[in-house]
Amino acid sequence: MTKKLNVLIVASEVFPFAKTGGLADVIGALPKELEKMGHDVRVVMPRYYSIDKDKLGLKYLDHPLGTPMGIVGEVWCGVYEGKLPNTNISIYFLEHDDYFGRAGIYNDENGSGFLDNDNRFVFLSKASLQLSKMLNFKPDVVHVNDWQTAAIPTFLNTTYRHDPMLGEAASLLTIHNMQHQGNFYPGLMDVLDIGWEHFNFLSLERDDQVNLLKGGIYHSTLINTVSEGYAKEIQTGEHGWGLEGVVRERSNDLYGIVNGIDYDEWNPETDKYLAANYSHNDLSGKAKCKQDLQEIFGLPIDPNVPVIGMVSRLAKQKGIDILAEAIYGLLDFDIQIIMLGTGEVWSHFYFGKAAHYFPRKMGCYVGYNNELAHKIEAGSDFFLMPSRFEPCGLNQIYSLRYGTLPIVRATGGLNDTIENYNEETEEGTGFKFNDMSAHALYNTVGWATYTYYNRKNTMNKLIQQAMSKRFTWEDSAKKYENLYYRSVEKRLGLDKYKQDIGVPVKQLITSV
Repeated sequence: MTKKLNVLIVASEVFPFAKTGGLADVIGALPKELEKMGHDVRVVMPRYYSIDKDKLGLKYLDHPLGTPMGIVGEVWCGVYEGKLPNTNISIYFLEHDDYFGRAGIYNDENGSGFLDNDNRFVFLSKASLQLSKMLNFKPDVVHVNDWQTAAIPTFLNTTYRHDPMLGEAASLLTIHNMQHQGNFYPGLMDVLDIGWEHFNFLSLERDDQVNLLKGGIYHSTLINTVSEGYAKEIQTGEHGWGLEGVVRERSNDLYGIVNGIDYDEWNPETDKYLAANYSHNDLSGKAKCKQDLQEIFGLPIDPNVPVIGMVSRLAKQKGIDILAEAIYGLLDFDIQIIMLGTGEVWSHFYFGKAAHYFPRKMGCYVGYNNELAHKIEAGSDFFLMPSRFEPCGLNQIYSLRYGTLPIVRATGGLNDTIENYNEETEEGTGFKFNDMSAHALYNTVGWATYTYYNRKNTMNKLIQQAMSKRFTWEDSAKKYENLYYRSVEKRLGLDKYKQDIGVPVKQLITSV
């Protein structure tokens, strides 16, 4: 048996308190499984104004928290304590009106990043360490996420390297999206207050700017991404966003762990949003869900026509540009297309116009609606995700559970979680294409449509195979646990690790 760990997790968003993407889902779910394993987990995030402290019954800690911010001086904040839903896990909210007392998390109402995002998230990073000291919580591992908290490994290797509370803490940096790196003006070094000697190409400097993610990659004990495929891809020029060389230097300390999903929320047998529930043993309810979906979008009620659903952020990353190029060709097929999402403004008008011109073949809802997202997963026959890159992706996993076969580009987590249909063996759980082109997308949708109309028995077999797949947080958490132990071993050195922690656990994952 190995010693249970003290784990401090710091993130800019946590579900259900604040969410813009998959990061929030990870931090909302992973600690629950770690708690079941016996680890002492604490979570820290900002108290944005969208988080109602009274409604949530948050407890104010009487002692205010002071954080040295270099040239800015000592910055003080309030701290509220709550619990992750249905757990005993403490989550601490840092309240600072100037930094977090605004409507958006990262951007203003026009979609532009806040001009003080550098100071906001350096403060979150350093204040989290200060909070750990105030709570007398000595972490074995500090788990940080994306550029917003990537300064923490740098602080642990500099400012806090000889701190009795934090000096031996290992760090794990999870990269949820490599595109966003936290690039800021050189003067941020005076706020970090770690010494200008770290403004160099082997630490935080890139293109004469401070790059917080780059510093985190160099200084973290271990690194992981949210799929094995994405861990490989960020070492290439196509997906490394200029840091591929830095990642390759740390490749021996880089791992990939696919996210799990909440099978209590995403379960067609119990889903409260569906017109009818169903299971892999009885799919009759799925036909009722399809009819319900067609009615909602004003499409002809036809159980025989394949419905292709899409729930997505309408952005170039998600491949909406090649979808736009292919959409009118796709509508020549005998199919129905249903879209739900919001994003780049041009796409709202473009796809809305396509739905207007083809009201019997396409429905488009601009915005996000959780109930409708569930209905699309259940009522569709196929689910489309033509992503340019996808660190993990969750909707394709939801689709598997709902017997809705994914049509995906073979990238990142999409490639890791979906098995391409093999016509000879009838194995597979979806349809994949490699080229990032409208032509490849068109042909793959055509392939899926042909299979639907001409190979009914095969379709049923693929659906059964898809619904049998599981990507649970329990499995993912075991891999994170193993990374925590490895990071402690690396930070302390093998001899001290054996003395303080115990015999290293068996390998559960391999380096990419």
